[in-house]
Amino acid sequence: MIFPKKSLGQNFLIDLNIIKKIIHTTKISNKNILEIGPGKGALTDEIIKNNPKSLTLIEKDHSLSKNLELKYKKNKKVKIYCKDILDFNFENKIKSNSIIFGNLPYNISSQILAKIIKFKIWPPKFNSIIFMFQKEVADKISGKYKTSKYGRLSILTNYRLKIINRFNVSANCFFPKPKVESVILHFTPKINVTETKIKNIENLEKITNIFFSNKRKMINKNIKKIFNSKQSKLIKNLNLQSRPSDLSPAQYYEITALFEKI
Repeated sequence: MIFPKKSLGQNFLIDLNIIKKIIHTTKISNKNILEIGPGKGALTDEIIKNNPKSLTLIEKDHSLSKNLELKYKKNKKVKIYCKDILDFNFENKIKSNSIIFGNLPYNISSQILAKIIKFKIWPPKFNSIIFMFQKEVADKISGKYKTSKYGRLSILTNYRLKIINRFNVSANCFFPKPKVESVILHFTPKINVTETKIKNIENLEKITNIFFSNKRKMINKNIKKIFNSKQSKLIKNLNLQSRPSDLSPAQYYEITALFEKI
């Protein structure tokens, strides 16, 4: 009997109706699938039933990984890596036209998403991401400009990904039952992101981190960490009395492009 480990943020999805709803978010048949954190294989089992072309599993927990190897040892389509997703360079493990699934540990879910957004090659090989998040994090990821949830996470996500679907998942669908509600977000990659002229997306992450480190204060002090007064005047329609949330995603892209140029 394998019990969930609190240290790894494990909450096993047990509701078959929700599992099927997640799987039917997109077409799996004859597609290459990568699943992050498969756990005991509840989602994996349903993926296999839908006849994928290949299935790559990445599971950090050694005992769960061994259990998965035993469970799927006769299935030649399945490849399992016992790796920490945050340390594992899995970009080169993704095959063309892949779909990425993940019931992500709440404590590192935004880091996993950011890692994918920062892939070196773009457009990427995947064409869909279906991830489970804590509702609070999902709201920040999908936060629209001029709403209370808008911030660095939504700016970074919006640069390279488009959210095309979203639905809530009750805490009752898991064992052990978490104290929070969950949300499924379905993303597709944006193709023409080069139009914003950002050379390295890590610079966008750096810029937004600097600005939102004091999100309630005016940007006039934080912008001095990036530009001198002459350089900051090159940014169109920039009010230094603004707060970080007052700036649109396009303005952050412009600031990042200028930062790279200078």
